[in-house]
Amino acid sequence: MKASARAFPLLIAALLPLSACGIPETGVVEAGEPATGVLDPGVTAAPSETVPEAVPQVKVPLYFVEDGSLVAVVRTVPGSTDLGGTVLMLFKGPDDQERGRGLTTELPPAAEAPTIRTDGTGVTVQLPRSAGILSDTAVDQLACTVAVARLRQDPALGRAQVTVEQPGGRLAGRSSDDCRFAAERRAPGTAETAAPPDTGGSVGGTGGSGGTGG
Repeated sequence: MKASARAFPLLIAALLPLSACGIPETGVVEAGEPATGVLDPGVTAAPSETVPEAVPQVKVPLYFVEDGSLVAVVRTVPGSTDLGGTVLMLFKGPDDQERGRGLTTELPPAAEAPTIRTDGTGVTVQLPRSAGILSDTAVDQLACTVAVARLRQDPALGRAQVTVEQPGGRLAGRSSDDCRFAAERRAPGTAETAAPPDTGGSVGGTGGSGGTGG
């Protein structure tokens, strides 16, 4: 018997286990979905474009002093502002533009942030010891700024009562009803002055009225 004739049965025997295991003898097996996202050679993918989200603008009324009377200046700032942030903004005093209009403040610079507690219509502002004793006008500035901010935070309240706790246990109280907005002439390029609709205020300053202590 020739060698080729003897080799043929051996070849058949070798292929039988492969067929039994399910392995195809020849051909290409296709599996899965076709590949996607493959670029042709030399082609660069374009970077994805993202649109930045717009930062909301909020109006924050702050009380300063002009000729002995309170003036409500409405600043427009980016992002949301809580009561604590509003008070810190007030303690920093008028900005350059507002000082150029003659606005001043009787509040001292804040080395520490006051502690603010809210309970419905009531708001308590506890001043740090470094603040010292405030004048009536300074109390008016602080209490009215907080009262208006509280009403803007929750307009359904209708009114707000602010108690200022000063070092040594001295208390001073103001109601939002005591806080009236000055109707000012607005020159071109100056900060906005207005009376928010939720206060019911009219022309004039508090002049220290409505206080309990101080």
